[in-house]
Amino acid sequence: MTTVIAGISGAIGQALAERYLAQQPEQPVIGLCRHPEQVTGELRRNPALHLLPWRAAEPIEPSVKASLSEVLASSGGVHNLIYTAGLLHDRQMFPEKRLEDLDSQHLMRAFEVNCIGFGVLVQALAPWFRGRQLTRVAAVSAKVGSVTDNQLGGWYAYRCSKAALNMMVKNLSVELPRRYGPIACVALHPGTTRSALSEPFAQSLAKLTVHTPEQTALNLYRVMSNVSEADNGRFISWDGSDLPW
Repeated sequence: MTTVIAGISGAIGQALAERYLAQQPEQPVIGLCRHPEQVTGELRRNPALHLLPWRAAEPIEPSVKASLSEVLASSGGVHNLIYTAGLLHDRQMFPEKRLEDLDSQHLMRAFEVNCIGFGVLVQALAPWFRGRQLTRVAAVSAKVGSVTDNQLGGWYAYRCSKAALNMMVKNLSVELPRRYGPIACVALHPGTTRSALSEPFAQSLAKLTVHTPEQTALNLYRVMSNVSEADNGRFISWDGSDLPW
């Protein structure tokens, strides 16, 4: 069975790939990302890793589909699908502090990467979920996407797109088990992780518990390894506890 990691060039995605390859060396890992060349050389040289170009929210190219089918046909399908792609800021956009900062184009980009990309990818891979073995489908979400937990406001694009991702997970948790056999579809909160995404907020991070990408990967690996059919539809924190939607 195969583990598929979308967003493998990011800090969490790369660390997760390293963790799965170390713990389950006999199982292939498919890594999807916009820039495969940004994945470390050591990881790229692992023969069990299959790196494929992919852009969130866009249809998968026929050549990439063919490569996916080749790997999945030989391995018996998808065992784990983990969506780690995410957009908080880049050179053009930054988290909004007030209503006046809203920008429709930035909102659309956040929704494309943080929510739509996950749905489109699940749509493409769902036929490979069929089988007797439990398939675990997970989207790396964020606690700030919780409607109940929001007491501070701000960060409109990120909060709203992660809340939409949570609803996507909830919807899929209803449909996928009906159609594809034993499935557990969950949202995961990775905790605050030291990465390019969190780098601009170093001063604020000093007040928080911050994990390295390797620590986050270990935490999420443990959570995923323990996910069963009974966990389908949960919003799970990095320590295994439930978070409010």
